[in-house]
Amino acid sequence: MADHTRVDSVTPPQHAQTRRGLGTPEEKLRGQASGPPNEGREPWQEETESASERDRAGFQVHPHARWLLIVVAILAIAVGAYVWHYYSLRESTDDAEIDGHIVPVSPRVGGTVIAIDVQDNQYVERGAEIAQLDPKDFQVALERARADLANAQAAAAAAGTGVPIVSTTTTSNLSSAEATLNAAHKEVDAAQARAREAEANYTKVAADLKRAALLIAKEEISQQQYDAATAAEQGAKAAVEAAHALVASAQSHVAQAEAGVRAAQTGPHQVAVTRSRAAEAQAAVLRSRAAMDQAALNLQYTTVRAPFAGIVSKRSVELGQVISAGQPLFALIDLENIYITANFKETQLRHMCPGQPAIIHVDTFARDYQGHVDSLSGATGQRFSLLPPENATGNYVKVVQRVPVKLVLEKGEDPNHNLRPGMSVEPTIMTERPCASPSEPAPQPSEPNTPGAGTPALPLPGGSGR
Repeated sequence: MADHTRVDSVTPPQHAQTRRGLGTPEEKLRGQASGPPNEGREPWQEETESASERDRAGFQVHPHARWLLIVVAILAIAVGAYVWHYYSLRESTDDAEIDGHIVPVSPRVGGTVIAIDVQDNQYVERGAEIAQLDPKDFQVALERARADLANAQAAAAAAGTGVPIVSTTTTSNLSSAEATLNAAHKEVDAAQARAREAEANYTKVAADLKRAALLIAKEEISQQQYDAATAAEQGAKAAVEAAHALVASAQSHVAQAEAGVRAAQTGPHQVAVTRSRAAEAQAAVLRSRAAMDQAALNLQYTTVRAPFAGIVSKRSVELGQVISAGQPLFALIDLENIYITANFKETQLRHMCPGQPAIIHVDTFARDYQGHVDSLSGATGQRFSLLPPENATGNYVKVVQRVPVKLVLEKGEDPNHNLRPGMSVEPTIMTERPCASPSEPAPQPSEPNTPGAGTPALPLPGGSGR
């Protein structure tokens, strides 16, 4: 009985083993030939219950494991939330580079290059000599301009001296002409008085002749007396005619004197003309002086100087070369005022505005620089391209545009001027600081038929709150 009981107690594990997939030796051989015994089947309920029992047994053996898992889960959620919040307040891009003012240095006059005072990639201060042109032609032009100026100054001095002379002469001539006119009028008056006297004498003599004619007819007077009366009448008549001639002569003198007065009255105009000629001479002096100053400037321009401090690069001139005005000789890079141009996607500008801090990572030096947003471009970069897109023609495909954003470094970030235009950078802008409110009110909606009707004001130029 005991042996039978022991056999029965051993039998169930064998059946369980068979149910769990172990099977008989023949089944094991068939299972090895066909593949793993557990592949492609669902776990038995006993297996699932066994795993749950092992987990519960593990928590019973280690009672703090459950709390440890809870704490780890909470920390994972907190870290994930912090990381999400950290990167949600930052906008970065790798489409950025360092920019700067690259100015072509050109001469203002043409000539032959006789000296080059700089080497490629040399740092120069503002006003430093970088090239020298042959100055001989310009020196000759300056001497000629000086001679022209001296000639103009002499002519101006002579013209200026003639003004008071002409003024005094014309004043004297006018006074003399007026005095002559007055004398001529008095002469006319005197001639007219003598004419009246002669006419009176003639009247008396003519009356005497008539009486003498009556008396001679009666032979009351002698023929001699009659002849004397006749001669007196003819003499008086001649005196009247002479007096009239003198009156006419005096009147002609008056006309002549009046003409002299009219000529003398043109004296102020002559003075004005003389003064205009003197002013013209002074203008010629100014013109000659300006020509001399231009010649002096051209002589100075034969020395090509750096307009600002920077690095000289891209040399395109050789010694002895004949160059023309405006021909580029060097490229001068201003390292004092470099900035960063970052092309952010338009979807990244929602909370971006000038003044926000930024971290600029420079790939060349593998370090970060501090800066801030200076301004946002007024249009996307595509609008400034040589061939802007024409969305109204052909098939339209929406593409996220990029807007250039100008970043500037904080003072003292690059004291040794190690940064160069064109270097690749990766800026990160901290947008957690809200944008300042615009100083002026938002524009009112325009009429429906006007451009921009019903379009809200963009926050890009002045910045607006989130």
